[in-house]
Amino acid sequence: MRPLHLSRGLVIAGLLGGVATAAGIALTTTSGWLIVRADQRPQIMLLLTAIVAVRTFGLARPVFRYWERLRSHDTALADLADARTDTYRRLIPLTPARLGRRGRTDVLTGVVDDLTDVVEASVRVTVPALSALTAGVLTAALTALVDPQVGLVIAGMLLAVAGVAVVADRLESRAQGAVLDARGEVARVAQLVTAQADELRAVGGTGTAAAWLRSAHEQLRAATRRQARGRSLSAAAVLVITGVATLTAAALSATSDASAPVRALLVLAPVATGEALGVLTEATRALARARASADRLDDLLEQQPVVTLRDGRGATAHAARGTHSGTGGRGAPRLELRGLTAGWLPGRTDVGPVDLTVEPGEHLALTGPNGAGKSTLLAVLARHLDPSSGTYTVDGTDVTALPLDEVRDLVAVVDDEPHVFAGTLRANLALAASEADDAALVDSLRRAGLGGWHAALPDGLDTRLGTGGRGISGGERARLSIARAIASGRPVILLDEPVAHLDHATAEAVIADLLQHAGDRSVIMVTHHGTGLDRMHRTVTITEGGAHHGQARIAR
Repeated sequence: MRPLHLSRGLVIAGLLGGVATAAGIALTTTSGWLIVRADQRPQIMLLLTAIVAVRTFGLARPVFRYWERLRSHDTALADLADARTDTYRRLIPLTPARLGRRGRTDVLTGVVDDLTDVVEASVRVTVPALSALTAGVLTAALTALVDPQVGLVIAGMLLAVAGVAVVADRLESRAQGAVLDARGEVARVAQLVTAQADELRAVGGTGTAAAWLRSAHEQLRAATRRQARGRSLSAAAVLVITGVATLTAAALSATSDASAPVRALLVLAPVATGEALGVLTEATRALARARASADRLDDLLEQQPVVTLRDGRGATAHAARGTHSGTGGRGAPRLELRGLTAGWLPGRTDVGPVDLTVEPGEHLALTGPNGAGKSTLLAVLARHLDPSSGTYTVDGTDVTALPLDEVRDLVAVVDDEPHVFAGTLRANLALAASEADDAALVDSLRRAGLGGWHAALPDGLDTRLGTGGRGISGGERARLSIARAIASGRPVILLDEPVAHLDHATAEAVIADLLQHAGDRSVIMVTHHGTGLDRMHRTVTITEGGAHHGQARIAR
């Protein structure tokens, strides 16, 4: 991902910013000319003309600056929307395996922040650079018409400030990396000390832990100090260049035959230009931050999916829905695992080998201790993870020979932390069934045991729900997630600890309602507890020593 790019909108914004900056420079220089010339008591018409020019430049600067901000931010917001859409599209194949065990919120927050930094660089770097270049070249050219030598001084000033900006960019990039590493170390040590506080206290290691924290903070302080020192030196260098250019212009104008007002204009030109060029050192900070953000996004997005992607996967999704989904479809497929192993990391086996058959319409429970591979097995069934060895077939066809969407379109997943999106109840359900009418959505709520709850809502399907399900109970949130799964019409429902955070009575009621209204769908539920097991057709227990279903044994 490129941290900088040029588009028509940004070029126009940069030129508008250049005009605004040039107007500011002209305002300063013509004001100096006017003050000196007024002391010579010229003709009133000459003064009036100069005053009009000053007023014009004074009005032009904010008008063109506003126009530049309007154009640049409009372009940046459009680019941000496109970048977020493209990034989301590229993240989908990486979900969930390539995103590791980081929380969803951490991943999304990091991606959103990094995208914002990258896109904002267009406004904070590209536009200021174009504006400064446009204004600087225009000022140098116009000054050269008055005095060629002073024009060359301003041109040299441009080159010198550009060189400072290049050096400042390198210093800022190096310092930015050091600061980020130091912050990461502080976070790592703080998390370690917090997580192991009891053990550290038990062995008398609190003093050592405090020393670790002090050391990490000292590294951060040193890195921050180096960063601040580099920024200060860059800003000081621009001031020095401006001062040298101003003194040189003053010396050259003093020996020229120009009038006093013109000499004042020539002396003030580098002063005003230096102020305009100062934004370049500020832009290097945004550029360094954008470059680091772009690198992190590339590291994330350039990973290869852990599932086999086939050509035409999008084109087959509709066919899959027509074949398998909806109450009028073929019904649930036959799922079969033979000698299957799978792992989230290369060379690691988190489940298997497993031999398992799920008949159409079967209600199956997967039980066992933590770490036995139950959730990994569900990920394989949902095709979030491909087998490392062995086979997984759908109605006799190996899933790796099928387009990804065709398999995923068969499966609805309900996990232990179902999310409720900020919006209406209808919008939350329509995520799974965009073409369903209100009657179908209400029916899915009824089947999930939310018929009475829905009837009591003040606005029915138009009732707004808070982010994360604020305003509704844990049981209602779990049922709403199940209602989404039912509304999707997908013939296989996978449940990963769907009632883990509910009390026993509520959990029993949720599972009972789901199974009662499952129809011909297959239901596969992972659970650590015994809730709802008596309602399942079959229970498979996965342990470190093996997996058992009925009288058969599945070796692990």
